[in-house]
Amino acid sequence: MACHWRVLGDPAQPPLLLLHGFACGSGHWRHTAGPLAAAGWCVYGLDLIGFGGSAQPAIRLDNRFWARQTRAFLEEVVQAPAVLVGHSLGSLVALSCAAFFPGWVRAVAAATLPDPSLLVTVARRRAPWRRRLKRLVITLLCRLLPLELLVPLIARTPLLSLGIQAAYNIPVIGDSALHQLIAWPARRPTAAWTLRGMSIGMALRPRGATAAALLDRLRQPLLVLWGGADRLVPIEVSEQLARHKPDLELVVLPGVGHCLQDEAPGPFGALLLDWLGRLPEPSAAAFGPPRRVAT
Repeated sequence: MACHWRVLGDPAQPPLLLLHGFACGSGHWRHTAGPLAAAGWCVYGLDLIGFGGSAQPAIRLDNRFWARQTRAFLEEVVQAPAVLVGHSLGSLVALSCAAFFPGWVRAVAAATLPDPSLLVTVARRRAPWRRRLKRLVITLLCRLLPLELLVPLIARTPLLSLGIQAAYNIPVIGDSALHQLIAWPARRPTAAWTLRGMSIGMALRPRGATAAALLDRLRQPLLVLWGGADRLVPIEVSEQLARHKPDLELVVLPGVGHCLQDEAPGPFGALLLDWLGRLPEPSAAAFGPPRRVAT
């Protein structure tokens, strides 16, 4: 499968990998990558499979799949453990990669971390017949929805602009570069495949792939940045994180929406760089040396 990625900065500098959110691509870090590279990082931006310029296959997609893609990218391209910085869905992918492949991840910074599991106090184990029924209903509904008609329709009408605006607390409807960044992948003929595969995959994940379970097993440093005016993932969700990762560092940016790295790149970058400067030096003994794994 084709995978699109970018790099900015000196390869001799420590690596940092940016992971975008839902419906976006590596270009959504347009105001962030440059200052990070100027501060002495080799900055990589990866388009997750199904988004941006990467392939849009008709397969089931979830954060475990994208975590494997991220680990393969670190192994084949970066060739060293890196700090992962994610936004929204990308934060969940970064967390997943750190938990499943700890030898490849130095630390994780998450610009919001959306996952319904964070709002569940006690996870109840469903009876096998209920799990089978859930799989059947979700799969059937996702396959019956006419996404091949709905996705292009939304991507070519003002509905897309309204959807983008909902993620920001400042006016962005006139931002043509931002609109094109999100509209172009959605207008590809295979975009509906991605949405269907992701809808099924994310809904049917096992509990071990949810944010709550991943936070429980995370051992690397974690920074969480949240927009205080986020209408898509309310600030109340962030209050549940410490139950699973007591030593995380949480910072709220007042008056900022969901896409805080794009809406408030100055404060976001300053907070991120301050945290990066306080990270311990990488140690081969910390998690053991990375091992090459067949992909």
